[in-house]
Amino acid sequence: MSQVLLIEDHQTVRDGLQLALTRQGHTVHAVGTGEQGLERLRTTPSDVVVLDLMLPGIDGFEVCRRIRQLGDLPIIMLTARNDDMDVVAGLEAGADDYVVKPVQARVLEARIRAVLRRTGGDSRRGGDRAGLEQHGALTIDRAALVVSKDGTPVSLAPTELRLLLELSHTPGQVLSRQQLLEAVWEHGYLGDSRLVDACVQRVRAKIEADSSAPVFIQTVRGFGYRFGPL
Repeated sequence: MSQVLLIEDHQTVRDGLQLALTRQGHTVHAVGTGEQGLERLRTTPSDVVVLDLMLPGIDGFEVCRRIRQLGDLPIIMLTARNDDMDVVAGLEAGADDYVVKPVQARVLEARIRAVLRRTGGDSRRGGDRAGLEQHGALTIDRAALVVSKDGTPVSLAPTELRLLLELSHTPGQVLSRQQLLEAVWEHGYLGDSRLVDACVQRVRAKIEADSSAPVFIQTVRGFGYRFGPL
């Protein structure tokens, strides 16, 4: 049974989602502000956070950044409209996925199950490809799921790690955004390249010496991404 932290200021939405997710077998802790959500995280273990972007006080973007600073807890954000800027900003702040309001409980529950699979056993599938890999200054231990840069461990959220494992498995091979969507986020996210692009940006910021001139994750315009150095 998973522990879900729901941070949503609209009481009717909050109560409805809490009831629906509880019926699906989740234990749901629901709060109405970002401050309450951060406090709850300090006292109650959670497996995933469902976070509304438009919150009173500390907004969802800032809450997302603070949660990500604490560790790799999966975050699914709720956005009131399918606005590119809001979605991209939320993903860049560290969210793993998003659902557009009005939220259908069955859609949200499916996204929760998917992100939990990615951050649990299924997300570790790269570990089956055993071996310690050295790519310049970057070391990837697939068995231990540890990434180091110049000997210093790099903290990657589960989705970021899964993306890096997928790309680095075939150095020099170009993978399209669609291929990465299917491999990392699973099926059902067709056409939403924002998930891939934002995750690539976050990984580059952590593993590249200069993320504006990437060596490890290179963009191939019109096609997708490849892992270097070649």
